[in-house]
Amino acid sequence: MKVLQINTICGSGSVGRITVDIVHALEAQGDGGMVAFGRRTGPERVPTYKFGTDLDMGLHVLCTFFKGEHGFASGKQTGRLIEKIREYDPDIIHLHNIHGFYLDVEQLFRYLKTAGKPVVWTLHDCWSFTGHCAHFDYISCMKWKTGCGHCPQYRSVYPYALFKDNTASNYRRKKAAFTGVPSLTVVTPSRWLAGYARESYLGEYPVQVIPNGIALDKFHPVDLGLRQKLGFENKFILLGVASMWEERKGYAYFEQLADRLPEDYQIILIGLSRQKMKKLHPKIHGVMRTNSMEELAEYYSMADLYVNTTLEDTFPTTNLEALACGTPVLTFATGGSVESVDGTCGRVVPKGDIEALEVAVKELRAAPLKTEDCLAKAAHYDKNDRFREYLKLYRKLLEE
Repeated sequence: MKVLQINTICGSGSVGRITVDIVHALEAQGDGGMVAFGRRTGPERVPTYKFGTDLDMGLHVLCTFFKGEHGFASGKQTGRLIEKIREYDPDIIHLHNIHGFYLDVEQLFRYLKTAGKPVVWTLHDCWSFTGHCAHFDYISCMKWKTGCGHCPQYRSVYPYALFKDNTASNYRRKKAAFTGVPSLTVVTPSRWLAGYARESYLGEYPVQVIPNGIALDKFHPVDLGLRQKLGFENKFILLGVASMWEERKGYAYFEQLADRLPEDYQIILIGLSRQKMKKLHPKIHGVMRTNSMEELAEYYSMADLYVNTTLEDTFPTTNLEALACGTPVLTFATGGSVESVDGTCGRVVPKGDIEALEVAVKELRAAPLKTEDCLAKAAHYDKNDRFREYLKLYRKLLEE
């Protein structure tokens, strides 16, 4: 069995790492895998094919900015991709993120409709069934259920369109392109996203939930004296982690918590930009972004509580990483963030409710949850189990 995956990038970022892990899982079973990608560079020792160029990406960005048409450029590069698919002749084509300034989705799906190959499409956000937005939960917009237009955030969120609201046209074109593939299965990492996919025009396809997994050999309880090194021995530590602390990640709620909580609480935020570090609240300890799993595991293990204030999220792996290090999770009731948290390993409070957040922090300090229960919950999200689910799906599709 040979599987060709398609994603914006390969080997970096959460989805880029997933593509590599799936190749390794295939190879471990004696099967073959390749990742075709459009941007950056790929890792060594993994079969890859980069079909995009920096120039083309720049032109695609301009097309998006000025025409408001994202995903409808990069025709030449998409043609190269299709030639590679024909040459590689995979048994399964597995799509991940097909947005990101590198693909002509109409051209790709015209090919997929005639290729005669099973297609798996893992949705990591909502871009596939909206006229513009990868996320819409923050503004509670449901126009995608009937057709977009007059988009309230086409200028303000990725993929930014500066001058023209083409969301109604984009919606119609994407619906026409993405429907009617003879053998396509949609996969989502959360029940929340699966529900929306079924309500959208993608509901004509089977939708299966395969949660994101984590490396339990990397994320586990560890104590290397970090609390002592930082001088926080007598503090109750709240930890927040994000790859980018944008507004929808809820940075402002940590500033409010810092103002509300007594001196014996300490907030630590990881993933801050230099600009954020310069303007950091005096009661928050900031750490710039790190790609070191070992360093992250130290911080997760040191924390008394992991706090996820995200206002939009599909299925945050940071919750899983914290649980795997024995740390309970407190999250807003946002998207798929609630699906990894129950009463044994954390708490869910209404989205945006700072008073409920503060109360929950204090209650979880007064009545701590058991490390063993957090570890037991995390055990359900071993990434190797998740990749075996993908292999099982591939084989099922080939048998049909």
